[in-house]
Order: sequence, then C-alpha cells, then structure tokens
Amino acid sequence: MALDKRPLIFIVISAALFGISPPLAKLLVKDIPPVALAGLLYLGAFIGLSLYSIGRRKNATDPYKKAAPLERTDFPWLAGALLTGGVIGPISLMKGLTLVSGFSASLLLNLEGVATSIIAVLFFKENAGKRLWLALGCMTSAAVFLTWEPGQGKFNIAGPLLILFAMVCWGIDNNLTSMISDKDPIQIAKIKGFVAGVISLSLALTLGTKMPLDLTMIGFALLLGSCSYGVSLVLFIKALRGLGASRAGGFFSIAPFVGAVASLVILREWIGWVMFPAAGLMMIGVWVVVSERHSHSHLHNTVTHMHSHNHDDMHHLHGHPVTSHEPHTHEHTHIELAHAHVHWPDTHHRHVH
Repeated sequence: MALDKRPLIFIVISAALFGISPPLAKLLVKDIPPVALAGLLYLGAFIGLSLYSIGRRKNATDPYKKAAPLERTDFPWLAGALLTGGVIGPISLMKGLTLVSGFSASLLLNLEGVATSIIAVLFFKENAGKRLWLALGCMTSAAVFLTWEPGQGKFNIAGPLLILFAMVCWGIDNNLTSMISDKDPIQIAKIKGFVAGVISLSLALTLGTKMPLDLTMIGFALLLGSCSYGVSLVLFIKALRGLGASRAGGFFSIAPFVGAVASLVILREWIGWVMFPAAGLMMIGVWVVVSERHSHSHLHNTVTHMHSHNHDDMHHLHGHPVTSHEPHTHEHTHIELAHAHVHWPDTHHRHVH
C-alpha cells in the first residue's frame, strides 16, 4: 500500500505559512512590544478561524462529516500545549527577534523540528532510525553556525538561546498536540488562539506595556496571525495525524528556508559567509528525513475510537452507507491486525519497535 501523500501537502503549506512569519514579525516588533505581538498573532488566529467556522457551519448538514470534537480526557494535553506553545514559546521568539537578524531567526526555526523529534523519541517512544538522527545532527550543526557574527568575530548567544527555548517549547507543544491530533483541528486551533492571545495580551497590560495606537499595524498583526498561526496550525495538526510528531517536525523544517528567502527579499539582510554552510546543512537534514521509507511487520491491537477517516486504507474496513472515499467521522472499532507495509508513526502506528 502506498503512503498517503496528503499529510505531506498539509505540512508543506503549513511550513510555508509559518516560515514567512519571522521576517514579517520582525518588522512589527519594532512598533509592537514582543509580549503584545505574541498575543495579537494568536488572537488573529482565533478571529480568522472563527470566521471560517461560521461559514463552514452553514454548509455542514451531514453529521457523519463533522470532525471528532475534543473530549474531557483531551484537555490535559491541550492545556500543556497551550502553556508551552501558545504562551511561553511565542513570547520567547518575539523577544529573540529583537536580538538577531530575520534571516538567522528563520533558519533557527529548524530547531523546532529537532526538539520535536528528540522529545517524540525520548518521551513519547516514537521510532527514530539512523536517518532521523543524521538529519538532527545536520540541523543542530547549522544552528551553531547561525550564532556566529562575522562582523564582530564572536558568538551571539542571547538571541539564539531565546529562539532555542521557544523551539523547545513548540517541540513540547507539537508532541502534546499529537496526542489529540485525531480530533477537530479547527476547534483545537481556535481554543489555543483565544486562550494564548488573551493570556499574552493580559500579561502585556499587567507589565505596563505601551500598546500601539496604529490600527494598521494591529490589523496587519492579526492578519499575519490568522495565516501563519491559525491556518498553519490547523494544517500542522492534520499532518501530525498522518505523520506522527517526529516526522512532522522533520518535514516542517521547510519553514526556515521560506523564512530565510523572505528575510533576504523583505528585510534585505545579509549575514555573511555563515549562511552558506548553515543553509547547506539544513537542506541535507531535510532531504534525509523526506527520503525516508519505513516498513516492517507490526501488530495493531483492538481499539475503539472516533476520528475523521475514509476507507481508502487497510485500517478502516468497516461498512456503513457513507461512500468510502469521503472523509467522515463516527465511533468505530479496529480489530486486532498484524501486517507489514510502508508507514509513518501516525495515529494508527504508534507501536514499539
């Protein structure tokens, strides 16, 4: 059975949308304080997805086609993701943007994939072969290059460390979100956008941060958040469902290259010779992950759950009136099954190796 390519499409678009955010946010952070900007970006995600949901609700007449809603047992995972990826991570990134170039910040986003993969392997027991560790080694080496400032002949530690901390927070967030990735991604993203936005803006006001009066700047921040945090997050959750956290984190490494190109075009930045080995190592790391093929005999235990699916794979062979190729949602049971095929650590392949 061939691998489902849709998660790859989701992750590429998600990465591109998020990749353009650092250089654009660097323009905004000149006039909007970091904590306030983090709040506006997530609030923009909530507003954009809420408008989309209103339109979607008018066309959603078939209950079978609705995505699976969050359940009470899902909220501890969501709360952890909110704290790390919705509040702490964005604030740290916005602060780091004030200390490094947009180009360096964009390539340093690759550390999110590194953090996601390491956490997925060490704490969530996803499988990592030699290729994944090689990719992580390349990306980590590239990050070291990006801390060097050729003009001053020294390492700039403070800015990269803040961004590294943000990437670790998002790595935790990605793994926690992976545990609920079979639920409605729009509902998850809306909750994260609203709660994270309110907390960050409240924190900014509590700290006495002077909010910008330029409504154009605020509107641009909300629009950027709607696309780069809202739509990107929904697509990333869909990719998590099909790829697992470690592989999704690896594929998401496309984002830094989009951001780096955008930084060169928008900010007209040039950081010197270090960009060449850094970009080369990042590209090698991405290629190593993208070209991976994973297949072996494995056992699926009997499980009953509810999530969006279709019948085009070998895991959903139950019968009902819904046409097999149409995505739909209902509670269903997977009987015990042992087989071998090419797969990623998706919702149905989180087995031990």
